[in-house]
Amino acid sequence: MSVWLITGSSRGLGLEITRAALAAGHQVVATARKAEAVREQFPDAGDALLAVPLDVTDPQGIQAAVDAAVERFGRIDVLVNNAGTGLLAAVEESDDAAVRAVYETNVFGLLAVQRAVLPLLRRQRSGHVINISSIVGFATAPGWGIYASTKFAVEGFTETLHTELAPLGVHVTLIEPGFFRTDFLDPASLNTGPTVIDDYAATAGAMRDAAAGLNHAQPGDPAKAARAIVEIAAAPEPPLRVQLGADTLQAFEAKLDSFRKEMDIWRHVALSTDHD
Repeated sequence: MSVWLITGSSRGLGLEITRAALAAGHQVVATARKAEAVREQFPDAGDALLAVPLDVTDPQGIQAAVDAAVERFGRIDVLVNNAGTGLLAAVEESDDAAVRAVYETNVFGLLAVQRAVLPLLRRQRSGHVINISSIVGFATAPGWGIYASTKFAVEGFTETLHTELAPLGVHVTLIEPGFFRTDFLDPASLNTGPTVIDDYAATAGAMRDAAAGLNHAQPGDPAKAARAIVEIAAAPEPPLRVQLGADTLQAFEAKLDSFRKEMDIWRHVALSTDHD
């Protein structure tokens, strides 16, 4: 039995991870902006569940949530950084306020939660950090540029964190889900921005239209994804990266093929820039 701290637990993938972790016999500190929404979902969880209000952009709230977890359960074994927000707009359409807002939650909020929990894991010389990335954290698409850039950032520092924490006995995993049937495409989670530029109608505009039609018809099953994440956390040697969904595998394989082809074409330029 492990103690899990999960951010963004009131709905979507975070809710399903909470459900799967409890079903597997773990104790869960489930955080969300509205903790009562989590409690309502698990009326029979008893002492195994501690629902804590948390806005990941509030440093004091983060420390209070971590302190509450330790006071209740004595430790934290698995941190799942799931809380996030989306932005669907062409890069040029994305104003400064919208860009900063998505970075505050997806990047700075995640880093702040990590900084609050990692001292515990380092002292324990054990634990597992699971950061939720995205299909667009590696293979982006029109309309997702700013959101993808936040996930690119998560990919970068998580890959480094994996190397830094490995000697200390702490595992780190990136989860890269494709499109799963959650509320992520709802207006409450996804900002489409107030500015629309006609020149991007065939690219970002087409993606906005497609996203509206895909909402609640996504191919991925979040309950299956959550169970997979709980299984990964139990592995003796968990992976650095796990792709969830056939759409993610397809997108990643296509990007890797394109990357290899372009690198081969321009290899002579790379080799020409060294000193003789």
